[in-house]
Amino acid sequence: MNSYVLFGIVALYLAILFFAAFWGENKAPKKWVSNPYIYSLSIAVYCSAWTYYGSIGNAATSGISFLPIYLGPMIVAPLWIIILRKIIRISKQHKISSIADFISLRYGNNRFLGALVTVICVIGTVPYISLQLKAVSETYAIFADNKIQTSTGIFNDTTFYIAVFLALFATFYGTQKTDASEKHRGIITSVALESILKLIFFLIAGIYITFFLFDGTEDIYQKISTYPNFSSLIKFDGIEMGINWYLTLLLSMFAIFLLPRQFQVMVVENSNEKHLAKAIWLFPLYLLLINLFVIFIAWGGIISFGSSEQAEYFTLLLPLKNQHQILALIVFLGGFSAVISMVVVSTLALSTMVSNNLIIPYGFLDKFVRRHSAKNTSSIKNIRRISIFLIIIAAYFFYLVYSIQLSLYSIGLISFIVIAQLAPSFFIGLFWNRGSSKAAITGIILGFLITFYCLILPFTIEALTGNSSFTDYGPWKIEFLKPYQLFGLKLFNSTSNAFFWSLTVNTFCYLIFSLTAKGNYRERNYAEMFVNNENYAKLQDNVLVWRGEAYVSNIKNVLIKFLGVTATEKALQHFFLQYEISPETEIADARLINYSEKLLTGSIGSASAKILIDNVVKEEKISLVEVLQILEESRDTFAKNKMLHQKSTELLDLTQQLKNANHELILKDKQKDEFLDTVAHELKTPITGIRAASEILKDDINEMPNELKTQFLSNIIKDADRLSRLINNILDFEKLSTGRLKLSLHRKNFSETIDFAMQSLAHIIAKKRINIQYNSSEEVKLFYDEDRILQVLTNLISNAIKFSPEKNGTIKIEYTRENPFLKVVVQDNGKGIPEEDIDFIFDKFYQSKNQNTIKPEGSGLGLAISKQIIEKHNGKIWADKTFKSGAKIVFLLPIY
Repeated sequence: MNSYVLFGIVALYLAILFFAAFWGENKAPKKWVSNPYIYSLSIAVYCSAWTYYGSIGNAATSGISFLPIYLGPMIVAPLWIIILRKIIRISKQHKISSIADFISLRYGNNRFLGALVTVICVIGTVPYISLQLKAVSETYAIFADNKIQTSTGIFNDTTFYIAVFLALFATFYGTQKTDASEKHRGIITSVALESILKLIFFLIAGIYITFFLFDGTEDIYQKISTYPNFSSLIKFDGIEMGINWYLTLLLSMFAIFLLPRQFQVMVVENSNEKHLAKAIWLFPLYLLLINLFVIFIAWGGIISFGSSEQAEYFTLLLPLKNQHQILALIVFLGGFSAVISMVVVSTLALSTMVSNNLIIPYGFLDKFVRRHSAKNTSSIKNIRRISIFLIIIAAYFFYLVYSIQLSLYSIGLISFIVIAQLAPSFFIGLFWNRGSSKAAITGIILGFLITFYCLILPFTIEALTGNSSFTDYGPWKIEFLKPYQLFGLKLFNSTSNAFFWSLTVNTFCYLIFSLTAKGNYRERNYAEMFVNNENYAKLQDNVLVWRGEAYVSNIKNVLIKFLGVTATEKALQHFFLQYEISPETEIADARLINYSEKLLTGSIGSASAKILIDNVVKEEKISLVEVLQILEESRDTFAKNKMLHQKSTELLDLTQQLKNANHELILKDKQKDEFLDTVAHELKTPITGIRAASEILKDDINEMPNELKTQFLSNIIKDADRLSRLINNILDFEKLSTGRLKLSLHRKNFSETIDFAMQSLAHIIAKKRINIQYNSSEEVKLFYDEDRILQVLTNLISNAIKFSPEKNGTIKIEYTRENPFLKVVVQDNGKGIPEEDIDFIFDKFYQSKNQNTIKPEGSGLGLAISKQIIEKHNGKIWADKTFKSGAKIVFLLPIY
C-alpha cells in the first residue's frame, strides 16, 4: 500500500479517536463514560504494542514464556478489593494525582522522594514509549513496503509525525484542567474504545490465521511438532525456567499497580470504587481473550516463513503474504490502537509527575507565589504540555539510538524492572507504619543502580560500541561481577537476574533503614493515616500532630494564587461548615492546614503544596517522644471511649434485664393472687359441703331414712378428708420452701415404693380402664425418704390418670440406672402439656392459661411440691419437651 494512503488512513483514524475523546469529555452522559465496563476496558491499556506484537515474537522464540506477564495481573486481580481499594480511598482523600505524589505523601510529603520516584518513572517509561514508536515505525514500513526500513532522517520519518500527533492528542485532552486529580473522561473514553478495537482486531487476525490459513489448532500443532526445537517451546526447561517464571510473575504483579499509566487509569481516573467488583473478573477475561491465539499465530508464522525472524510481526506479515490487504490494515490499526492508548495515558501521567515533583518544586514555586491565579493556571498547563512533548521526543530519540538493537519484549521487561524498584516503599509502606523516607530513598536508589549495572549498562555499551566483552566477561574480566550472572548465580536469565538482585537489595535496605532510622513526626502522621485509612476521618482530626501558629488569611491568600477567589471561598466555606467552625476564625488549626494541602495537591503536587503551606505557617518542631506521647494519648482516649461505650451497652442490657425481671415479678404476683383465690375456693368448697350436710342432719335427723343419713355422713367425711389433704399440701409446701422439712432417709427397694403408689391408685385406674405398663424386674436399692417419694409418684401418676383418655388410656412407668443416678419416667398418651406451659409447670404459683387442658384440682401444688422433694434429695425433675404423644415427666435420684 502506498505510504501516503496509509498515512491518510492513520490520520483519519486519529481524527475518529479525537472525536471519541471530545464526545466523552463534553457530550456523553455521565453514566455512559463513568461505569464499570469503561473502567475495566481502560485498565486494558496494560496491553500495549508489547502484547500485540512482542508476545508473538517471544512465543515464537521462547514458547510459553510470554504467559507470566499476563498471568501475574490475573492472579493478583482478586486482591484489588483489598489493596487497590485502599489505594483508591487514600488517593481520593488526599487528591493524589500520580504515583509519585502517593509515595511522597506516604513519607511525609518528602520532596526529594517525590522527585526520585518521578525520575525512576521517566527512566522506566521512556523506553516503553519508544517500544510503541518502534512498533508503529516497523509495522508502518512493513505495511507500506513489505519490509522494515531504517529512517533516513527525522523529517522523512513517518514515526516522528505520528509521535507529534500523539503528543498533540495527549496535550489537548490531558491538560485542560489544572487539578490533575480530576477525571479525564475524554481520554478514558478513547482508551476504552481502543481497548475494544484492538481486542476485536486481534481476535479477527487470530481466527483468520488459525482457521483460514490453517485447518484449526490441531493442524497447526501437528505441523509445528515436526520442528527440531519444538519441545523447548511447550515445556519447562528444568528448575531454572521455573524460577524465571516465578520472578516474571512477581514482576508483572508489581507492574499492574506501579506502572504510571496503570496508576493513572486504575486509581486517579476511578470514579467509583464499586467498579472494582466488575473489573476483578472483566480485566482478567480481557487478558485471556487477547492471548487466546498468540501461540497459534507464532507457530503459524514459523510454519509459513520457516524461521522466527521478524516473528514479532507475524500477525501483519501473514495476511500480507497471502494478499489480504484489508485484514493486514485491520491488524495494523489494532496495533496502532494499542500504541495510542499506552502513549497518551503514560505521557499524561508522566507530565503530571514532572510538573508537580520536578519543575514546580525545584524552580517555579517562588514565581508562582508572586503571580495571580490566572497566570499560575496557564503556567501549570504549559509546563505539562511541554513535558508531554519532551517525553515523547525523548522516547523517539531512544528509539533511534537503542530500539533497533532490542526486541519489543526486551524493552518492555527493562521498563518493568526499573518501575519495580518502587515496590518495597509502595507496598510495605501501605501496610507497615514504621517505613521511613530515608529507607525508601536508599532502597530505590540502590535497587536502580543494580538494575542499571545488570541490565541497562550492558546493552548501552554494546549498542554504542558494538563490543560485548563487558557482558561476556564482566568489568576487568571479573566473572563474579558479570552483569547477567551477578555474584556467580547462573539460575537466572538476564532480566530475572537484574530483577532478583535489585529487588532483594532494595527490600533489605528498606527494612533495615526503617528499623534503624525513624521518620520524623510528619512521616509518622501520614504513615498512620495510610496504614489505618479505614479510620481516616478520626486520624485526620485527632492524630494529625501539629503545633505552631498559622492564620486563616495567609492560608487563604496561598489558595487564591492557585485555585482562584471563587473556588477558594467555596472550599473554605465547606470546611467551616463541615467542622462547625465560625467563618470569622483567624487562627488556623491542624485540620485546616491538612485540608489546604489537599486542595493544592491536585494542582501542584503534594511536595509543592507542603512547601507553600509551610511558608505561611510558623511551626514548632515536635520531638518524636512528644509525637508518640500524643499518639498514645489519642489511643488511650479512643480506648476509654470504647470502654465507656461498652459499659453503656452493658448498662442498657442490665436495664432491660431489670425490666424483664420486674415484668416477671408482676406476673408472679398476679399468679400468686390467682393461686390464693383458687386455694380459697378449694377450701371453701369442702367446708360449705360439710356445713350444708350437717345442717340437714341436725334438722331432719329423726325423720331422715338411715340410707340417706349414711350418705350425708359419707359426704361429710369425704369433704373433711379433702380439706385435710389441701391443708397438709399447703403446710408441706411451706416447710419445703423454707427448708424446715427434714427428710427421713432409709435404704429402700425402689420397686416396692412404686408398687405402694400403684396400689393406692388401683381403684381409679380400674374405673377409667387405663392400661398400666410397668416393669419392675430389676431391684434397685437406694437411700430416700419413702413417704415423700411416694408422694411424688402419687402426684405424677394421678396427673397421668387425670389426663389420659378413658378406656384406651396408657400410662408407662419405668426406671433405669444412669450412674450415679436412678432415672424414673412417668408418661401418658393424653393431651400433653401446652408448649407455652412446659417451662413453668413446676413453678409454685403457676397455673396454665389453658384451663381445658389443665384444670386445677385439689391444691394445685402437686408438681411444685414434687420438685421441692426431688431437689431436697439432690435430684432433678423436668418435663421432656421432645415427647409429643402426651406428657412425659422425668426425675433423677442419686443412687449413692
